[in-house]
Amino acid sequence: MTLRTVDAVVIAAYLVGVVGLGCWFVRSSRTTQGFMVAAGRLPGWVVGLSILGTYLSSTTFLFVPGKAYATNWNAFAFSLSLPLAAWIATRWFVPFHRNCGSVSAYDHLEERFGPWARTYGVACYLLTQLARVGAVLFGVSLIMATLTGWSQATIIITAGVLVTLYTAMGGIEAVIWTDVVQSVVLSVGAVTLLVLLVLGMPEGPSQAWRIATADDKLSLGGFAFDFTRSTFWVPLLYGLFENLKNFGIDQSYVQRYHTAATERQAENSVWIGALLYLPLSAVFFAIGTLCYTYYQAHPSMLLEVQVAAAERLGEAASAVAPSDLTAAQVGDSVLPHFIVHGLPTGATGLIIAAIFAAAMSSIDTSLNSAATVTLLDLYKRRLRPDVGERESMIVLYATTALMGAVGVGVALAMIGVNSALDTWWKLSGIFAGGLLGLFLLGVLAKRAKRPAALCGVIIGVLVILWMSLPDLIQQYTAAPAWVLSPLHAHMTIVVGTLTVFLVGVAVSRVSSFIAAKP
Repeated sequence: MTLRTVDAVVIAAYLVGVVGLGCWFVRSSRTTQGFMVAAGRLPGWVVGLSILGTYLSSTTFLFVPGKAYATNWNAFAFSLSLPLAAWIATRWFVPFHRNCGSVSAYDHLEERFGPWARTYGVACYLLTQLARVGAVLFGVSLIMATLTGWSQATIIITAGVLVTLYTAMGGIEAVIWTDVVQSVVLSVGAVTLLVLLVLGMPEGPSQAWRIATADDKLSLGGFAFDFTRSTFWVPLLYGLFENLKNFGIDQSYVQRYHTAATERQAENSVWIGALLYLPLSAVFFAIGTLCYTYYQAHPSMLLEVQVAAAERLGEAASAVAPSDLTAAQVGDSVLPHFIVHGLPTGATGLIIAAIFAAAMSSIDTSLNSAATVTLLDLYKRRLRPDVGERESMIVLYATTALMGAVGVGVALAMIGVNSALDTWWKLSGIFAGGLLGLFLLGVLAKRAKRPAALCGVIIGVLVILWMSLPDLIQQYTAAPAWVLSPLHAHMTIVVGTLTVFLVGVAVSRVSSFIAAKP
């Protein structure tokens, strides 16, 4: 595709505006407190929109509609868990982190369980953020290459340099305010798509409703308590634990609690982010459902999408006629096709800017929080406890630049190796599950000591590995099928977290019982 001049101008204006806004805050980020927590002076609604921006991503923009196109609204149960997770976060997590005396989300792990726990937490977080930066850059390059005709490498390098530039110059305040803008742009883009899809139905909204209900596209999944398949309860539980991980132990969120002017405003920011994401995610699912009905109503255009999907899948679909591809195989190609062929001039540029916005919002958060963790948990804790302000700022700038550069390198290495993306996220999920369990053990089990925590983490990570890597287990151990986990993959973080917590509690109580015996 060759971009029309108007669309190119819209994209260029957006990029210049966002980078300029980020660099505007260079003066307020010249101190460590300004760079890391904006001196704790931001209003709750701004922080809340920033949390919303952190939730949204370019993969959300395309993956969620693709999922709804291929299946139904089952995955929407993930979003329905947010109010409960937000209530838990505002009731316990936000006050805990605001009053713990440290900007780092991992400082208290050392206080509870020793240096190994803090090191484990920091290592997991940095690896996860590195994976996230590379994955988001790689993902947005796939999307943007399809929409613009630019090379993936050009998109990765350009996006990486721009985000790293304004994040390093403007610090957390630049991240938060640009996230606010990006959240607005993304929301406007999503609503625009929704309206245009409805208007594009030959017989109007009623036709979309008839097709969607006839093909069971609005189902939330079965309500049986079956955790071996994706019933309603599986994404709901997955969402609850994933969101508890975000609100409780993810530095990206914890750091935002400290940027709010008061504890109440920090709590309000969590509610704003959560309650805005709920209807927005419904919009993205509606976009996917409307894409399905739109292309069912336009069979000639559906064939074009199927051909494009077959080209994207390459050898994987070489033996299958495009018209015989499954909805799951076609799903990720539908929305890009509509953006290219179904939008008026100017609207295409707005949507592409929205996709770029989502990607940048994910990356800048990772860069700033990783720099903060590096300074507080590694440099000051391990190397230079008495480091001065000037040297601290050098570390923050250098780490931001290094994370950006390595993230670009990871994304470039992923070009042409689609399986690498799944591998990165699978590994990050393995680390994150154990980390949430350790955090809950430290907060809820007051009598748990170091041995109990260590036993919980070791056994929990082994369980997570067992559930996450069934193919590798069977390949390298020749294990029979009955040895493998029967549970749905989304139950991994649920089971892993509970294993770490419950094993830690059990070991703690056994240790207390033995110590109490005469």
